[in-house]
Amino acid sequence: MVEAKVNSYTASHGLQQALGYAEILEVPSAFSSNGDAFASHNKTPINGEEIETAFPLESFLSPTELWTRYKLFRGIDDNAEQLGVQPYYQDSSGGKEPRYYQVEAINRTVEAVANEQKRVLPVMATGTGKTYTIFQIIWRLWKAKVVKRVLFLADRNILVDQTLVNDFKPFGSVKIAGAGLAK
Repeated sequence: MVEAKVNSYTASHGLQQALGYAEILEVPSAFSSNGDAFASHNKTPINGEEIETAFPLESFLSPTELWTRYKLFRGIDDNAEQLGVQPYYQDSSGGKEPRYYQVEAINRTVEAVANEQKRVLPVMATGTGKTYTIFQIIWRLWKAKVVKRVLFLADRNILVDQTLVNDFKPFGSVKIAGAGLAK
């Protein structure tokens, strides 16, 4: 999480705000910048790292270092990492990508499965793209060969049929069965 401020403030001026966001998103690192330097708070110091530090812009952490922090913070081992890094389905027609809250739901669900949670129930409001989110979860788990069978339930048969024909189309010739609940 990076909080940016104008350079009339110190680099650490937004660090408390970044820490609040990091807490909400459950990420281990919070950064504040004024465009001249960074201030950092690290919840997972390793190898003698300081919890809070400041450094120049050109010394920002590499993606590998950030990923190592995240894995340590979230308790992701190397086996679970293989599932977590499975790619999302990319629509070849330049179609949609998951929204930020869908990415969060997808990642947390896949992470829960990677940590061997047997029951996971994503809950999302009407109109937030639950079917698309669930499709991306299933896609990543299927590509990682973690799941072979998935039960997709809806309160009307038409919704299941529509999902199988449209949203789950990328699964191709894989046998997909759905179950609807009649009222």
